[in-house]
Amino acid sequence: LIIASVLNIAFDLLFVIVFNMGIGGVAFATVLAQGIAFFLAVFYLNSTHVLIRIKLRKLIFDRAIFKKSVKIGLPTGLQHTFVALGMIAMIGIVSNFGTETIAAFTIAGRIDMFAAMPAMNFGLALSTFVGQNIGANKIHRVKSGLKFTLTVTGAISIFVSLIAWFFGNDIMRIFTDDPEVIAIGYEYLVIVSSFYIVFSSMFVTQGVLRGAGDTLIPMFITLLSLWVFRVPCSYFLSQYMGTKGIWLGIPIAWMFGFTSVFIYYHIGKWKSKNVINTKESLNINPQKEP
Repeated sequence: LIIASVLNIAFDLLFVIVFNMGIGGVAFATVLAQGIAFFLAVFYLNSTHVLIRIKLRKLIFDRAIFKKSVKIGLPTGLQHTFVALGMIAMIGIVSNFGTETIAAFTIAGRIDMFAAMPAMNFGLALSTFVGQNIGANKIHRVKSGLKFTLTVTGAISIFVSLIAWFFGNDIMRIFTDDPEVIAIGYEYLVIVSSFYIVFSSMFVTQGVLRGAGDTLIPMFITLLSLWVFRVPCSYFLSQYMGTKGIWLGIPIAWMFGFTSVFIYYHIGKWKSKNVINTKESLNINPQKEP
């Protein structure tokens, strides 16, 4: 990924400055860099992992695995689609308050996404951890993994929130010198960053469900968070509170999402959603002890 990022920057400069390809060159650079990263990943797997070597001549279509992949992957794909549509709706609300607000929302939103990356990556790592331990019939380790991840991401979230509170204006000045844009962006950062710990806890807990193969409920929670809470709250609150109302709609949705996923986690139905039947997996090779 580091190589892909460096190549992306290099290709951007090459296609835009040298070849004068404009925005199309930027898009082509991104696809090319990601393609190279893909082939590097395949080469790495084939060189280092005996069980995950990809050989085109030995690829066989497995209908059962395909069905499981669709069952797990489709809700997650729809979840990301809902998020994208929700962002479009938010931009529509923000656009009613002028170009300065749009600029502030765009800049602060990028900073916001950067701040959310640790929680998102820890959540993805936890998904792998959960899937591995459920497959190994060590479900008791899931709870300790969740506690550890919540502790780490919670500490990071508090640290990032403090940076946003005390240095938000300075961070905004990196991207613009417009005082109105800076003020609106800082207002966004102060309100939204105060709830980073809620977002990180929500995303991490969802990681447990995804790791267990229970992706349908997180999809519905995301759908309700965006279209029942975030977008409507941002719209109605903005009518009375201005831009502050827009930003408040974001943590309101996060709080609903975290509460819902936390309750569902404690109900425990995800424990029966494991993708691989443990007994079957232990009998794959009867020559060896499990």
